[in-house]
This record gives sequence, structure tokens and C-alpha cells, in this order.
Amino acid sequence: MFKHIKSDLPSSIVVFFVALPLCLGIALASGAPLFSGLIAGIVGGIVVGALSGSKIGVSGPAAGLAAIVLTSIAALGGYENFLVAVVLGGIIQLLFGVLKAGIIGYYFPSSVIKGMLTGIGIIIILKQIPHFFGYDDNPGGGWAFIQVDGENTFSELINMFNYIQPGSAIVGLIGLGILLLWDKVLSKKGKIFQLVQGPLVAVVVGIVFYVMTKSNDSLSIAQSHLVSVPIPEDAASFFGQFSFPNFAVIFNSDVWVVAFTIALVASLETLLCVEATDKLDPHKNVTPTNRELLAQGTGNILSGLIGGLPITQVIVRSSANIQSGARTKLSAIIHGFFLLISVILIPRLLNMIPLSVLAAILLIVGYKLAKPALFKTMYKLGWKQWVPFNVTVLGIVFIDLLYGIGLGLGVGIVVILIKSYQNSHFLHIEDKSNGKHRIKMSLAEEVTFFNKGAILKELDSLPRDTYLELDLMKTRYLDNDIIEILDDFAIKAKERNIDIKLISKRGVVENPTSFVGFFNERPKSKLSLS
Repeated sequence: MFKHIKSDLPSSIVVFFVALPLCLGIALASGAPLFSGLIAGIVGGIVVGALSGSKIGVSGPAAGLAAIVLTSIAALGGYENFLVAVVLGGIIQLLFGVLKAGIIGYYFPSSVIKGMLTGIGIIIILKQIPHFFGYDDNPGGGWAFIQVDGENTFSELINMFNYIQPGSAIVGLIGLGILLLWDKVLSKKGKIFQLVQGPLVAVVVGIVFYVMTKSNDSLSIAQSHLVSVPIPEDAASFFGQFSFPNFAVIFNSDVWVVAFTIALVASLETLLCVEATDKLDPHKNVTPTNRELLAQGTGNILSGLIGGLPITQVIVRSSANIQSGARTKLSAIIHGFFLLISVILIPRLLNMIPLSVLAAILLIVGYKLAKPALFKTMYKLGWKQWVPFNVTVLGIVFIDLLYGIGLGLGVGIVVILIKSYQNSHFLHIEDKSNGKHRIKMSLAEEVTFFNKGAILKELDSLPRDTYLELDLMKTRYLDNDIIEILDDFAIKAKERNIDIKLISKRGVVENPTSFVGFFNERPKSKLSLS
């Protein structure tokens, strides 16, 4: 695991600076104690990172669960009651892993996964621009289009122009310049620039800028636009920040409903993130999905027991990890230790980091996820990829993550049905011979009830006085619905003077009187012809 420490250590620093404001912001958006977000980030990094089979995935509190957490805390009567649901949700995730439910993640089309990555990249950019210019004191917030304060993503951008803070904007631009210089130029100049990452330099410069401009009225950065980590005065006050579940409510049915909701949503987000990160991974490692569910379940049990938010694998941190060159899970684990050590030893120093510098880091992450070239690539792949991709992107940007993925998946299924309809059969029409049209219809390898409409339409359009050669030699699976259509057509064919020659692996038959009878007399089952 320590073989690639030279790559993993710098990556863990980048992920740490990305994760810190997200942990706090998601806790704030969830209506939970700020420290709960840090607990989830620490457990997600150290515990889930160690147990997971993913080499580059990073886990922590997820923005997609913020709305569920917010409403559940109120519905269950307090945060301690909600923690019981988090623990139970983790146990349910363990059951999902034991039952091999991880395979679900493989049933999402590539176009939807790429749309998810691109949509998240666009959302990161749009949501971080206000923080970059010193507006909006909510550092992570919700990622949904409609915000809890009544604003939306675009109205927030318009309002930003009335509240730009010069100090935040200047240090944000400086930080962005350092990141671009490091990425495009300095990282290629020497090993020292690969070991010391641009984000670390940008953060240090941000702290120095804050300290030097504290007394400057025009350039000083307001406290609301700095990182805000809880500062314990002593060991007792530090441990006093932990919350513990109230297991007296474990038999409350509402707690179980929330637990199942957390388990389902967290598992789905994790599986989608696993699929996405495996696609982003330049080394194309394959994450064992069932093991990932077991790791996430364990993480959620522990997080719930000590007062943390629900955990999932998250694409923002994972993509930052990949873009920074991480090679093994050590990067995720070290970032978890960095979170733990920093909140214990240097919370005051962390609280000097301008949010605009962290926004600059996220802007780079967002751009790499949503490169314009990807739109051109997806367009060239054809409408079957282009349409689900764009629907997913628009759904994520204008609604939220899960709705966007659901819409993209729905469109992807419609595309499959359309292509299935089109590819059910092939026709070859020959000239008249002996006064009859000679037509050959070859059915596809798999013919299901999706193909009923196309085949029925083709059969009904055959002219009178036709000789139909029905070729099923390549058909391996024929649905009973299709057999019944053919059976009905055999009756109509006599009335329209249509002769039928059936060619199949079971034999050749002229003018079969009953297709159901021919296929082993199994009218209520689906029949494999292989």
C-alpha cells in the first residue's frame, strides 16, 4: 500500500482541502452540528478507505443526502434520534452487500454516468463562483437548483454582483493563478513541484493574505467567508462535541423508514460514484461493488454511533483524488487522518483559510469533470448517447443529482426500447413468382414483447397473395407474446391467400396451422430456441 506514497501523499493534501469545506457545508445544509460533518469525513477517510476495495474512491458526507437529513432530524424529534436511523441504515447496507446488491451499479448506461460527472462538474462551478467572489456565507450548501433560502443557482450568481468582497476576489484569483501555473507549467519542471501540490501553496498564500489584510478596511476578509471549524478549549470540550444515538426510539416505525431511505439513497449514490470513478481512473481499476457496500455500511454504523452524518462515496473528492494522481487507497486514508489531526491541533489555523481559495480548487475540479470537449465527443457518438447524456446533465443542473440520474436512466431505457423495436426483424422482398409476392422475414436473435408492435405492423401490411418465408434460424429466444401473434396471423393468412414457410431449428414446416402447437405446446411460457 505504501508503494505509491509519492503520489498518494500529495493527493491526500488536495483531497483534504476539498473535503474540509464540504464536510462543514453539508453539515450546515443538513441542519446538523458542524462537527458531525467532520466526523463523517474522518470515518469516511480512515475506516471506509481502509475497508473499501476502491483504490481511488473517497468517502464522506454527501450533499445528495442533505435534504433527507434536514427533514428527518425534524421528523424524528432531534439529532440523537436521527443517529439511530444512521446506524440502522448502515446495518441494512451490510445486508445489501451480503445479498450481492452491488451489481445494480452496472446497469446504468455509460452515457448517464458521463452525464452525471459532467452535471456535477457544472454544478460545482456554478455553486462555487459566489464563494470565489466573497458572496454567500454558506460554504457547501445544497447542490440542488432550488436552494433552501428560496434562491436558485442562477439568481445567486446575479445577486453576487451586489456583494463582491474585493479581498476574497483578489485572493481567489491569486489562488486560481497558482493552481493553473502549477498544473500547466511548474509540475513539469521538477519533482519538488510534484511533491508540493499547488492547492497547498494556494492555501498558504490565502492564509498569509488574510493575516496581512486584517486591518485593511477594503481588503479584509469577513469571518463568514473563512473556514469555520469548531474550536474546543480543552479535551473535555472536544469530546463534548460528539453526539450519541438515543436507542430508546429504535422501535419507532418512522426511524426504520428513514433508515431504509438512507440505506437505499446512500447505496445508490455510492454505486454510481464507484462506476464513475472507475471510468475516470487512468489505470482502469475495477472496484468490487459488494465489498464497497460492506465498507459503506460499516462506516455508517460507526459514524452514527459517534454522532456523524451518513456517508457515501462522493464524486467531488474522488475526482480530485484522481486528478491529483492518487494510485492507492492510502490517499483516502491519509486525508482522513489529516482531517482528524487538523481539527484537534490546528483549528484556529484552519479558520484563517479564505473560502475563495478553496472555491478556486473546486473550480479546477469542476472544469476537469465538465470539459467542453466531452460534449463534442458525446455528440459524435450519435443520438443514442447524446440524448441521455444531455438529459442527465440538465436534470442535475436544474433539479438535483438523483432526479437528473433518474431522468437520464429513463431516457436511456426509452432509447433501448426504440432500438429494440427497430431491430426485431429484417425483410427481404423478391419479385413476383407464380403470381405471388415472395417475402422473407428473418427474426432477430432475441425477440421479446417489446417487438410486438413492429412485427404485428409488418405482418398486417403484407399484401394478399404472398409467399412468406419466416426464418427463425438465428433466433435464440422467442417470447410467448410473439408466438401468439404468429398463431393469430396463421388464421388471417388463409383468408388473404398467404402461404407461410416456417424455418427454424426445430424443422421446416409449410403453412403451420398452430405456432403454439409447433413450439412444444407451451402457450403460457417464454420459450428458448437455443
